[in-house]
Amino acid sequence: MTTAHTDIDGIRRGDSAIVIKPILKSARDKRDSDAMLAEAVSLAQAIDLNVIVSTVVNIATPAPGTLLGKGQVENFKQLIIDQEIVVAIVDHLISPVQQRNLEEQWKCKVIDRTGLILEIFGERARTREGQLQVELAALDYQKSRLVKSWTHLERQRGGFGFLGGPGESQLEIDRRLITGRISRLKEDLAQVRRTRGLQREARVRAEHPTVALVGYTNAGKSSLFNRMTGADVLAKNMLFATLDPTMRGLKLPSGREIILSDTVGFISDLPTHLVEAFRATLEEVQLADIILHVRDVSHPETRSQKESVMDILAELGIGQDDTRLIEVLNKIDLLPDEERDNLKDYAQRTTWDTTHVPSDLQGIRPEAAGGTIGISALTGEGVSDLLQLLDDRLTAKAKIYEIDVPLTNGAALSWLYGHGKIVEKRDTKTKSHIRIELAAADYGRYQSRFGK
Repeated sequence: MTTAHTDIDGIRRGDSAIVIKPILKSARDKRDSDAMLAEAVSLAQAIDLNVIVSTVVNIATPAPGTLLGKGQVENFKQLIIDQEIVVAIVDHLISPVQQRNLEEQWKCKVIDRTGLILEIFGERARTREGQLQVELAALDYQKSRLVKSWTHLERQRGGFGFLGGPGESQLEIDRRLITGRISRLKEDLAQVRRTRGLQREARVRAEHPTVALVGYTNAGKSSLFNRMTGADVLAKNMLFATLDPTMRGLKLPSGREIILSDTVGFISDLPTHLVEAFRATLEEVQLADIILHVRDVSHPETRSQKESVMDILAELGIGQDDTRLIEVLNKIDLLPDEERDNLKDYAQRTTWDTTHVPSDLQGIRPEAAGGTIGISALTGEGVSDLLQLLDDRLTAKAKIYEIDVPLTNGAALSWLYGHGKIVEKRDTKTKSHIRIELAAADYGRYQSRFGK
């Protein structure tokens, strides 16, 4: 019997696939293997592959040439033939040599976890910035794989396409050309960073604080973004439904205006060079005034997902004790009543009282340095409390300032009403004497814009 598909240079929507999740001895008991396999299957389905078989494989000692043991390779070879499998997903990092050897043994396309995530990113990127970032990550990945064993999925499937059209093998791509293209992409992304910097400066001049949403992919960030802003960002039960950053203006209960930013979802075992490629986007997170870590508390792997997100944030210089971090425990509508009540009690205990803010925040658990709140982006439960929490946090370290404003300066008066809490206002014939509660940063912005 022969395989139904021996051309490993192209993959199409609906192609049959096997998903193999290797579990190394050193990594056992760290995460639930069934949950990891389910995530790997979801990744494959995200680019419309038809997963026929999925399985976990325990590996005592990784084989240098194939990762899997000889017997495992033979067993999968027969299964691939019998099931007429077109593509094998090995949900683990495999070397170029291992990839080539497995393809030669199995006579089908083999993609590892990094290659699969790149394909998803390539398909979802819509903006110029997103496409640049994906291509840079893909070329960096391809540099060491200039062998017949690895090419992109076909353009007709909707993937990014990287360098060439369907049928173009990696052997036809010169390493020098890839290196040159990488240099140009880095220059283009540097320009993106400069443009983002100018946009950020404009937002600072407008005195709008930025709130960034981060979280594991499919945690519900886009649903929450839509619920808070009334936007219609794609929100599906799909891994990496959002890739390109989206920003919208939002008014808090006090009338204060903020910028809410939705970002790419994180995932476990995300390669470092992928994080680096998306650094231009993630700068919005690094420089945000508040970071909302959205978690799917109904997911069986919610704790592991949190750890994966915190690992990536740590790479960006954002530690778990960063007081800008607020944990948003999403999808509480899916929890049993008793569990939901317990979660709300936990959130209340780990969120400091905004009416008596301790200057050093002592006694606050590191995982909730900026507070914890339970919500449902789907039903709206808890979202109004989240908006109030944002309001409170942005004015948590407010002080009382006394400011004289000429009655003719309506813009300054309007600005103060929009950014602070008026304690007292006394008018004379020419000016208003105002005692106002303002965050120190906002007072500095006022002085910069309107003078003393």
